Amino acid sequence: MIPLLTRYGAKIAAVLVLALGAVITVNAVTDDPSETDANHPSMAAAEQQAEAESAYEEVRYLHVNYIEETAGADVATKVAALGDFAADRAASLDSAQDDADQAAEEAAAAEAANTNPTSVDIPGSCGDYSGNKATGCALAQDAGFDLEQVGCLVALWDRESGWNELAANGIGAYGIPQALPGSKMESEGSDWETNPVTQIQWGLGYISGRYGTPCEAWNHSEEVGWY
Repeated sequence: MIPLLTRYGAKIAAVLVLALGAVITVNAVTDDPSETDANHPSMAAAEQQAEAESAYEEVRYLHVNYIEETAGADVATKVAALGDFAADRAASLDSAQDDADQAAEEAAAAEAANTNPTSVDIPGSCGDYSGNKATGCALAQDAGFDLEQVGCLVALWDRESGWNELAANGIGAYGIPQALPGSKMESEGSDWETNPVTQIQWGLGYISGRYGTPCEAWNHSEEVGWY
């Protein structure tokens, strides 16, 4: 986490503190009361010193370890320490920003290189399919899934049923999504036994509710052999 003193804030603090220190020094070497402001014999220097002390203490509070060696020093020494600190902090923040920029670039490059993390074939459009797969692609996009998700859906149901709306196995799973039991799909329509649209719509709803996306369902199927 980057410290509270920002890059520009550190530079501004250095300029302000050094300028304030210069004013303090001029007043500190003026010993003749006749040379001080007649209306404010010593108050100006005292107020300036108090301001310098306040600025010093604020930064010291945030960065005690850096300037603790100046404890008890005169104001000019503290001002110099703060100036050095501000310059060092600005350089440090510049370096931290460069590191953050580089990390962001590397992350973007990695993401661009990993456009197909599920290792499935991603169609260019639903026109790449025919039959039930083309229907499934269209319905998946209507449900808000992109073409990568369609690729996962096609791979998943290729494995489960070959996209055959009449597919059944020995334990009662049925249809394109292999609902178990197949009668679950009746919630989507009474024609669930023969209508691929009804089966696909039910299957998309099941995937969304249980896994969120077809690719998450595919990943689960890859890991354990079912979804």
